[in-house]
This record gives sequence, structure tokens and C-alpha cells, in this order.
Amino acid sequence: MKITCLGAGYVGGPTMAMIAAKCPDIEVTVVDPNEARIAAWNSDELPVYEPGLDGLVREARGRNLHFHTDVKAAIKSGEIIFVCVGTPTKNYGIGAGRAADLRYIESAARMIAEVADTPKIIVEKSTIPVKTAEAMLTILRSNSPHGSFEVLSNPEFLAEGTAVADLQNPDRILIGGERTAEGQAAVRKLADIYARWVPREKIIMSNLWSSELSKLVANAFLAQRISSINSISALCEATGADVDEVAHAIGQDSRIGPKFLKASVGFGGSCFQKDILNLVYLCEHFGLPEVGAYWESVVQMNDWQKGRFTRQIVRTLFNTVSGKRIAVLGFAFKKDTNDTRESAAISVVRGLLEENATVVVYDPKVPAGDIRRDVLGDSKEDPRLLVAGSAAAAAGGAHALAVLTDWDEFKSLDFAKIYDGMHKPAFVFDGRNVLPRKELQDLGFKVFAIGKPAAV
Repeated sequence: MKITCLGAGYVGGPTMAMIAAKCPDIEVTVVDPNEARIAAWNSDELPVYEPGLDGLVREARGRNLHFHTDVKAAIKSGEIIFVCVGTPTKNYGIGAGRAADLRYIESAARMIAEVADTPKIIVEKSTIPVKTAEAMLTILRSNSPHGSFEVLSNPEFLAEGTAVADLQNPDRILIGGERTAEGQAAVRKLADIYARWVPREKIIMSNLWSSELSKLVANAFLAQRISSINSISALCEATGADVDEVAHAIGQDSRIGPKFLKASVGFGGSCFQKDILNLVYLCEHFGLPEVGAYWESVVQMNDWQKGRFTRQIVRTLFNTVSGKRIAVLGFAFKKDTNDTRESAAISVVRGLLEENATVVVYDPKVPAGDIRRDVLGDSKEDPRLLVAGSAAAAAGGAHALAVLTDWDEFKSLDFAKIYDGMHKPAFVFDGRNVLPRKELQDLGFKVFAIGKPAAV
């Protein structure tokens, strides 16, 4: 069997590496027109950082895992074609700011139709709106004189930072297909691949539309929990309660559970906001504005939390950060990834720059160029935005530290040395509640932590 994957990003690369590692008899080819990205997958410096991914790729690359740019040849030879292309939020026209931009999905479908001359199983792996499979089938069957197609929905449920573990031992594998004999045969063929390492009871089979919607709803529910506990963090600060104690108490209720109840400066990543806004657009499209407004409030709360954190910094530093040096520790949206998409750090850094602060960013995995591009855009420069090579370098001469990513290394910094090198009073704003608060206070730091009582 030969599998082709269109797209060598955060989903396609790791997913195909796992399939290749677990199924050495299957030829897996990942293609992308981006030559630099493919070169990186073939190098010792992968374009995606995930714990365990490097070893997984090295195990299979050159044996049955291949990365190249010849998209048409890979489509022609592949029996199963995974579509892992981007589906960003539209920034133009109808549905701008909410609807998914499906231009890359349509482009992939048209290329498959053009090249295919044998039966193909097309697997939607990208996060897409409900009924996208129907559109793909229409394009494929209308434009291919020789090929025959079945389209399956197989959404990814990977959490960045734990993607390899999630692929190795997933909570579930969801496969949706048409309720026809051909559609169900295609579902079984894909299920048989996953069953090489995933227990059959974890492989869920559904219709296409349920599978497509399940991905959006899963991310919406997870984001909702984060916004819910973040809203309570503000109330905890106002009343003297401790948000971690509240989260622990409610998390012991078996109906609620403890996961995704960690208060923070706000959620980020490529999926949560995009998928919720897509869900909002779908609700409005199908005449359900009240449902759409409910889910949109999750994003509004997240934006408010990021702005609240920035305002707290300005207010605490005597209502002005103009000309002051603020050290920002962490820029990725979470630890153990170099992904910065929708990171809360982008919003906070921009807000501080608008207040005329000098912002010095340190992140152990995000390149300086990515930080500058995310904050300033492709062609802009701002001498007030600096990137440091270490946390200590960022903190030198700073008026305040702001922790925006929960990297483990930040928990054990030499805080005594950092304190000596900062302006006094020295402030710490812990946006992830990962620092040793009591130790910092004993050293003399003025510490603000999300959802924590003010120091006495």
C-alpha cells in the first residue's frame, strides 16, 4: 500500500511519521510545494518541534517515509491520500474573520482530480467545516475522467507539545464515511491501518457530517473550559480566593473532572480560536444566531483575559511602562512546541509596545525572526522589540518579568541573581502560575499571579 500526504505541517509530518513507524510495509510520502519546509524535514533540524518527533522521523525516513515536492507524482501513486493543508480563517469577503478559508482544500481536490487515474481514498485530516467532504466529492467526480473516489473524515485530535504521545496512544480515532457499501469499505481500510497499533475499541466510525462537526465541537468545549476558569480567576483576585484551589475543588467532581482547568493569560494555538469562530459562522449560516453568540463569548473572554493581563502590568508599574524594560519569558503558545499561532504573547507584547515599553523576549524554541514577524509583521522594524538568548539576558536591567509560556526551565532560574540585576521594585507577572511565588516574594519581588490573592 502507498499513502500520500498533501501538506508537511504540524499535522501531516508527525501523523505520517507515526504511520510509517508503525507500518513499515506501507510506503508513506509527504509532499509540499514549499521547498524549504521539505528540506527541513529531510535535515537534522525539523521544522516542527515536538518531544520524541525527531527520533520517530529518523526511524522511518529513507526506509518507508519520504518527503519531497513532486506533488503530482505522489498523488498519482498513492492509494490513500491524506489532505493536511491549511484552513485558516478568512480575512476577506463573506464570513471574513469567522469562516474557514477553503481555497487550499479546493486546490488539493482539483489537483487530485486532474492527476488521478485509479481509485483513491481521500482522507480529510485538516480541520474543516461540516459538508466540506460533499464539496470535495463534487469537485473530484466532476473533474476526473478516470478516477473514482471515496472521501473520509479523519480529524486530528493532537495537542501540541504531546503530539507524538497522542499519536502513539490516542483517546480515540474518529473516521467518518458515506453510508454506502463503497464508503464503508473505505472506512474499514483506513481503520485497519490504525488498528496496527490502536485498539479497535478506540476506533470510532460515524457518518461524514458527524465526524466533521466533532472536531470543531471538541475544540470549542476545551476552549470553553479555559475561558470559564479564566473568568473565575478574575473573581478570585477580587475576592481573595485562590483559583488553583477552586479548580482543584471543582475538578474532584466526577461530572466535571480536572483537565483544562488551569488558569492562564489565555489560550492560543492554531485550532481553538479558529475552530470556534468557524463554529460561530456555521451557526449563523444555519439560522442559529443565539448558539453562535454563546460560542463567540468564549473567544471574547479569552481576548479580555489577555488584555486584562497587559493592563495589570501597566497599572502595577505606577500606571506607565513608557521607556521601561519588560522581560517577556516565553513566546510559544504553550511549552514543548515552537508554534506561536494565536499565542497570548503576541497580544501582550503588542499591548506593551503600544504603551511605549521596551520589550525583551526570550523563548527557548522560537527563533528571533518568528517573534519579530508575529509581533510586527513581515516588513516592519521596531527598536523597542528585542530578542534575548536567555532568560537572564532578557531580565537584565528590566523593571518587570512577564511569564507567558509554561516552559519548565522558568521554574528553576537563578532568581536571586535575576533580582539583583533588575530595577527596584522588581515586579513579576506570572501568566501561567508556574513560578515559585513564595521564594520570589522572599527575595523581594512584587509578584502578581493569575487568580491568586494579593500578597500581604
